[in-house]
Amino acid sequence: MLDVITLPAFNDNYIWLLKSRGDKRCWVVDPGEAEPVQHYLKTHELTLEGILLTHHHADHIGGVAALMKAGVTVVGSVQDVYRLPPLNLQVTQGDRFQLLGHTVQVLEVPGHTLGHIAYFIEDQHPPLLFCGDTLFAGGCGRLFEGTPEQMHASLQALARLPDTTRVYPAHEYTLSNLKFALQVEPDNLQLQQRMTECQQLRDKGQPTLPSTLADEKATNPFLRISQPTVVRCLARRFPDQPATAPAEGFALLRGWKDKA
Repeated sequence: MLDVITLPAFNDNYIWLLKSRGDKRCWVVDPGEAEPVQHYLKTHELTLEGILLTHHHADHIGGVAALMKAGVTVVGSVQDVYRLPPLNLQVTQGDRFQLLGHTVQVLEVPGHTLGHIAYFIEDQHPPLLFCGDTLFAGGCGRLFEGTPEQMHASLQALARLPDTTRVYPAHEYTLSNLKFALQVEPDNLQLQQRMTECQQLRDKGQPTLPSTLADEKATNPFLRISQPTVVRCLARRFPDQPATAPAEGFALLRGWKDKA
């Protein structure tokens, strides 16, 4: 059984620390800075065994150099090998490897960056998804390198994972994302309830993450492009830009969010 520990970093980043109960080994996901990880390791007398990297942006890899030592495995995309810290394990779509006795599956999810990957642990109950900046609670990442078609396809691939999957994005963007989602679907009762619950968590200084894939499919407009309510909203807002395909609707929605 894996425990996932939340390590806040910078203003709104999360570094995820994975450990097995009763085991002093651990892994971390996207350590943008080293200090939160080093503090937790020292306080809990843990040994860092490995690092998972989703993409090359500095706020996800900045702490790797300080955390590197003998025996630490760094995993990242073979496509980004020249933009990431030195990798012990270069991975691509469909690859599998072992982490603390569990099997991790690699998913290529280009869009935010071209080499972006996610890590899916299906043999955990519920399954775990570490998706970096591809899928956020209530939203998705900006398209810095990829196309709308790529990002839409990546999100649809994630949406096909089990509904019970726990979703671990790398940022606390939930409230701003849900505020935008309510502009798209103001009558979505589940979305209204989620906004209330997440606001209460933030008022207490607590993270809104992880979410579940079921919650995202019910409230995240970027996973609901083909829903009639979203289609009608985009048709009203962009009457001169009819979206004849879901990826075109995604492009309109992402462009709207970028300017919101």
